[in-house]
Amino acid sequence: MALLHRAHLHPTKLELVARWVPQQAWASGDEPVEVVATFRFDDPDGQVGIETLLTRTKNGDLVQVPLTYRDAALPGAEDSLIGTMEHSVLGTRWVYDAPGDPVYVAVLHSVMLTAGSGAELFDEAGQRIVRSTQAEVHGTGELRSEPVAPDRYNPDQRPAETISTTAADGALVTYRRPLVASASDGVRAALRGQWEGQQEAVTLAVLR
Repeated sequence: MALLHRAHLHPTKLELVARWVPQQAWASGDEPVEVVATFRFDDPDGQVGIETLLTRTKNGDLVQVPLTYRDAALPGAEDSLIGTMEHSVLGTRWVYDAPGDPVYVAVLHSVMLTAGSGAELFDEAGQRIVRSTQAEVHGTGELRSEPVAPDRYNPDQRPAETISTTAADGALVTYRRPLVASASDGVRAALRGQWEGQQEAVTLAVLR
């Protein structure tokens, strides 16, 4: 489960990623102007917030932006730091491009291989939260057992549509723009998702 606080954020998540996305090599140059849907995963240790924003840019592109939220800077991850924001309950939060955060890599790897799902959302009173912008995501489980040689994560050499980072036993490929594709097309496992207005499940990430 993911605990959500009633809090004010400065800057907001959208403001933060809107400044960052156009500067990335994989982006079209247009900034995100709205959040279409979001989903979260649980950090087993309860220390790192893990959230993915599915955003729409000015020209209508869907851009997937996985984020991690930390209460202190992550050593060695300076290239993945998107920025900081002030959370009225939790204080300063360091916000990272999640594929550069080992906690995200491990959690997404596990969700895909074990047919896991996104985290349920609860407020501070223990009440379950249901949002219209909440994406429903699930892992496929293992589709084939042989991993391919992993790529190293390099934020300066991101292909136009995807990035790769090393998971426990294979290369984790995260799609920046959700693509309608078969989850079983030559991959070990995948993350699939749907949200309001998206009737057909799309492949959001794959493990090769």
